[in-house]
Amino acid sequence: MKRTVFITIFLLNCFYYISAQKVNMKNDATGTEKVVKSNSEWKKELTPMQYYITREKGTEAPFTGKYYNFFEKGHYVCADCGARLFDSDTKFASGCGWPSFFDVHSMKNLRFLRDTTHGMIRTEVVCTRCGAHLGHVFDDGPKPTGLRYCINSAALKFIPDTTNIVKK
Repeated sequence: MKRTVFITIFLLNCFYYISAQKVNMKNDATGTEKVVKSNSEWKKELTPMQYYITREKGTEAPFTGKYYNFFEKGHYVCADCGARLFDSDTKFASGCGWPSFFDVHSMKNLRFLRDTTHGMIRTEVVCTRCGAHLGHVFDDGPKPTGLRYCINSAALKFIPDTTNIVKK
């Protein structure tokens, strides 16, 4: 009897563990792996500024972000989940106060939502994989796209291009 109870509890714990893991990673209709976490989990993993911007749809003060005036070769990923978002060869100095890009790495990594906050109509840019608020996109950018993805530095992590580094 005790053995049956033990095995039942063990199997229920295994089932619960497997189910909990599946909650954190889900695929959507396009096959994109989703990252789903509670607010408390995000708060443990992110800095207060990252949480404010990516989870509460905040913004950093203009001209203060780490990547505003930063032009090294590499690519930018979502600070929350690591999805690749932008490449350094599409970054430009827009003068708006935030890192600006005229194109994205892959459209499947971003979603675009109507944002009517602050008395404006804008297009919010969100990470498809984890739902992080990144910034906004405007139609006043350079050619060839004519777009300006105005993105908060705290929503990004930079991955340097290591192909030109000389190994000793």
